[in-house]
Amino acid sequence: MLNGILPLYKPRGMTSFDCVAKIRRLYQTRKVGHSGTLDPNVDGVLPICIGNATKVVQFLVASGKEYQGSITLGFATTTEDLDGDEIARQAVDAPFSDAAIDDALAQMTREITQIPPMFSAVKVNGRRLYDYARHGETVERPQRHVTITSFKQRQPATYDSEAKTQTIYFTVACSKGTYVRTLAVDVGRALGVPAVMSDLTRLKSGGFTLDQTVTFEEIAAHADAGTAGELLAPIDKALSHYPRVALTDEQWQRVKNGAPISAAEGQQSAPDANTMVALVYQNSLKCLYSYRPDEQRYKPFKMFAVN
Repeated sequence: MLNGILPLYKPRGMTSFDCVAKIRRLYQTRKVGHSGTLDPNVDGVLPICIGNATKVVQFLVASGKEYQGSITLGFATTTEDLDGDEIARQAVDAPFSDAAIDDALAQMTREITQIPPMFSAVKVNGRRLYDYARHGETVERPQRHVTITSFKQRQPATYDSEAKTQTIYFTVACSKGTYVRTLAVDVGRALGVPAVMSDLTRLKSGGFTLDQTVTFEEIAAHADAGTAGELLAPIDKALSHYPRVALTDEQWQRVKNGAPISAAEGQQSAPDANTMVALVYQNSLKCLYSYRPDEQRYKPFKMFAVN
């Protein structure tokens, strides 16, 4: 069975689950998972984990994301993007200056608290928020803390004098769990007008960039040629930020059975409760071990292979 991470280019018009289903057919395996949902109207980087790589989904999801897109000022919708029904409109009688827009984006560049939109996949009491929304129900939504590390204009905003709207073109770098749709609404709020996210592409996720992605057409061609495995990045890619520790034969005999290793064997100076090491045997990543300060040793956190 193939194991690895596929840096998929997700096209618009497909859900993330649609992508997983199609990859299952192309790679002829059920063991497939994605690392971070993209809405159907959003395209871009969607890392797909295949085989044993499904064990690193959580690490890919935890990575920061980068996007580019646009925000249109002057109206709002139920979904915070162009897919929803219009619920507010306020003419932008004169375009906002670049300085005013930059200031609004800067206000968001920090740790902020977001409330997920009703049309989202967040679960509350076992149901997706979009399910409540489609049935006309409301429910209290959980707040989440996210970090916006960069939020800037990528080209000058444009003004539509007939529609009385203005469109901002941005790039944003943010932590996992950030709703860019909600960011768009917040920018409008900072400027005193309703707003929607009018376009979005994910540029980076899980350490993969847009220029590293492969399309379904490319995958299908490789599948037909029997070379689909060549498109997969190794599991190591998701764990490249953890220090590597090469195991001896004797250490591997212990580790493959889940035995702990000493602080000295972990080879890290002043380890603490946040310290994790990637254990490698014969150039193959085998597992992640985390340090236990109370025991002064490392214990298994995630096993990837025992052979």
